[in-house]
Amino acid sequence: MSDKPALKHLPNRAENPCFGCGPANPSGLRMQFATDGEAVYSWLSVPPHLGGWHSLAHGGVLFTILDEVMGRAIIYSRKTLVMTKSVTMDFQKPVPIGREIKTTARLLEIRSERESVAEAFIYNEAGEICARATGVFATFPKEVASKLGIADDAMLEWFDSYIRA
Repeated sequence: MSDKPALKHLPNRAENPCFGCGPANPSGLRMQFATDGEAVYSWLSVPPHLGGWHSLAHGGVLFTILDEVMGRAIIYSRKTLVMTKSVTMDFQKPVPIGREIKTTARLLEIRSERESVAEAFIYNEAGEICARATGVFATFPKEVASKLGIADDAMLEWFDSYIRA
C-alpha cells in the first residue's frame, strides 16, 4: 500500500508467543505496530494457512487482527495494560489471503479508570473498508497484572519500554 505515512514504530518482545502479535509464534500473524501519536497502525498479509473460504482470510483471523490493533491503541493511549471484554464486528468486504491490508485503531472513549472503548478498521489495497470493530477493554496497571499472574517480569519490563515509546 502506498499510504504509509512516517510513523513511530512501537516495540514488541522478541520472545512474545502471542498468535496475533508475537514474533516468536511461527504460525501466527506476527503483527507489528506503529503510531502517529493518535492512532495505531499495522500492515500485514494474512498467510494461506489462515484462510477460510477459497483464497479468503478466515473471519476469526480478521477478528484477531482488529482485537490486537485496538488493544495496542488503548495501551499506547492510556499507558496501561488491557484485556478484551467485548467486541462488535462488521464484515463489509472479503479480505484475500496473501495481499497486504492496513489496519488502524484509535481510542474512542475512556469510560472509567478501568474501562476504555476503541474502534478499528481493516482496509484493502484499494483503501476500501473490509471490516470494522468496536471493542470494550478492561484497563489495569501492571501491578495488578503481576498480582493476578497474567504477566511475568519480562512482560512487565517490555510494557515499560512500550509506554515510553
